[in-house]
Amino acid sequence: MLLDTASLYFRAYFGMPESVKAPDGTPVNAVRGLLEFIDRLVKDHRPDHLVACMDADWRPRWRVELIPSYKAHRVAAEREAGPDEEEVPDTLSPQVPIIEAVLDALGIARVGVAEYEADDVIGTFTARAKGPVDIVTGDRDLYQLVDDEREVRVLYPLKGVGSLQLTDEAWLREKYGVDGKGYADLALLRGDPSDGLPGVPGVGEKTAAKLLAEFGDLAGILAAVDDPKAKLTPAQRRRLDESRPYLAVAPKVVKVADDVPLPDVDTALPRVPRDAVALNGLAAHWGLGGSLQRLLATLVA
Repeated sequence: MLLDTASLYFRAYFGMPESVKAPDGTPVNAVRGLLEFIDRLVKDHRPDHLVACMDADWRPRWRVELIPSYKAHRVAAEREAGPDEEEVPDTLSPQVPIIEAVLDALGIARVGVAEYEADDVIGTFTARAKGPVDIVTGDRDLYQLVDDEREVRVLYPLKGVGSLQLTDEAWLREKYGVDGKGYADLALLRGDPSDGLPGVPGVGEKTAAKLLAEFGDLAGILAAVDDPKAKLTPAQRRRLDESRPYLAVAPKVVKVADDVPLPDVDTALPRVPRDAVALNGLAAHWGLGGSLQRLLATLVA
């Protein structure tokens, strides 16, 4: 089980009231909410391995060099912290180091790699996996990793993590008209304003799905642009042709990396805390209470 950790603690932060605080008054709603999420996920799905995948770099330079608008709108240029810091609620960011310390003390593998996003860490673990993989994320970009043959699916939280959309290839085909491998091409063709991806003008989700159904993949679509007999409208042919510079680099930006240099870590689900003394200290200082105790009981079970 691979956790898109930031996606989950964002949901925990907004799903649990800020009145959940440590003894010193510091909000710990994201910390406790994430522990509750992990407890429910382990209880319901019983993974043998669990990795909390982290964003060591949420906007890698190599992606920005290819598409400068990539996540550009998320950059808070006027903030004193600097132009490359992502806007996050100011009561959330102080909780992230607490989350990391608690995960480490528990012994839950926590992996982030310089110059890569959590998506890329997830993609590489998935590529290396020898058995079934469940990816827990609220980010649809990871639908591209869904692969029925390899038993890779995405668990997309609908309400907390008690209600999850189990995303397999049948669901993708019904919803988007593509399988996992086709989702990245669909995404780059239609664009994604939330990630600063312009897409091809005039090509929305339905048109992108139709083009992929007709021509197979991005390479097939571009070959059709050069084929006067191909079934493209004049407008589609012109817009796709004009978008060649974008389409030449977009696949590298949109597709999740599968060759990240991962550290050698023990990903086995821990049964007992790696550092009980540190964990007890964190629990007392931050008032983690029942959220932590329930998770510990689930890990032992």
